[in-house]
Amino acid sequence: MQLHEHQAKEILRGYGLPVSNGKVITKIEEVDQVLAELNAFPLVVKAQVHAGGRGKAGGVKLVRNADELRQTVATLLGTILKTYQCPDGKPVNSLLIEEGTDIKAEYYFSITLDRSTSRPMIVASKAGGMDIETVARESAEAIMMVPLDPCLGLTLGKARNLAFDLDLPVQEFVNIVTALYRAYIELDASLLEINPLVLNKAGNLILLDAKLEIDDNSLFRHKDLQALEDLTQIDPLEVAAGEYNLNYVRLDGNIACMVNGAGLAMTTMDTIKLAGGNPANFLDVGGGASAEQIANAMRILMSDTNVKAVFVNIFGGILRCGRLAQGLIDAARMVEIRTPVVVRLEGTNVEEGRALLNESGLDFIVTAADMWDGANKAVELAKKNGEM
Repeated sequence: MQLHEHQAKEILRGYGLPVSNGKVITKIEEVDQVLAELNAFPLVVKAQVHAGGRGKAGGVKLVRNADELRQTVATLLGTILKTYQCPDGKPVNSLLIEEGTDIKAEYYFSITLDRSTSRPMIVASKAGGMDIETVARESAEAIMMVPLDPCLGLTLGKARNLAFDLDLPVQEFVNIVTALYRAYIELDASLLEINPLVLNKAGNLILLDAKLEIDDNSLFRHKDLQALEDLTQIDPLEVAAGEYNLNYVRLDGNIACMVNGAGLAMTTMDTIKLAGGNPANFLDVGGGASAEQIANAMRILMSDTNVKAVFVNIFGGILRCGRLAQGLIDAARMVEIRTPVVVRLEGTNVEEGRALLNESGLDFIVTAADMWDGANKAVELAKKNGEM
């Protein structure tokens, strides 16, 4: 779960971390209140969206007087901000307006999970700011990576060494990164990114931006954080799938996938790509899906107007093939299925499942001998359906 910048900063402020003074607004009428509380120009107006690259996309503006502030707020609020990281765009429903900072130097700092070692990792650089991706791509030597022992955490020695490497005020930096690491652990974060961490002209460090992502699997421990989630920043189909307890991620292809098991789902998407097609989603219905759950899954898939075919790829274990087949048949009575559905079954009760599908009389169902056969049939049918 991702939080907005202003939410992340308010949380980090509670850890005693230095963040800029600012105010969040959701309508232009609140500008006068901002001027009363932050009557010191220049001010920085930041679109609150879950998309990287907003600065280059015009989502971060420096304003030098009240007229510029009103004009910028009117221009940004209610728009769709498209960035290179999010070309479809995100709605700008709120703005963070902050006091300007006299910047001497910008740095990059983040803590994330290194999945190759299953350990926290600090990533830092002297080259912070909007071009950090370019730095990482073209000057990898400028990126410092510090693995952390999950039992020892961030030791004083590692924090001090990093301060020396970045040429930053040692004690102040150590205090900041120690608090950031504590927040990362206590909040069950998957990413805590400060870009930029700035050194101002007075010689003090300030967290000028903050990105905080919480591990979804830990949200049962953080109901207060879960309540902060902005559903307007999430694809509506993904929101609906969440209400059905489905593991669904929307993609930009035209072949929908319904699979049981995350590993099989990823393999299925790879196979579709290898067959010349493009998957429209990741969807794991899990091991104990009922007919109603399968119908809900099919309802989500059919709501994506880009979908031209569905590939159901099930390995029967906990979810037996017969149950899946009957669930598909029952789902056809609950949901209007407008595309061909290719079904590949293997595992427990596979013959029962195949017999149920063959005798169902549902002409939109096409059976497949194996995964490769199913992927090829799905690609072929998607092409034909797309031409109709």
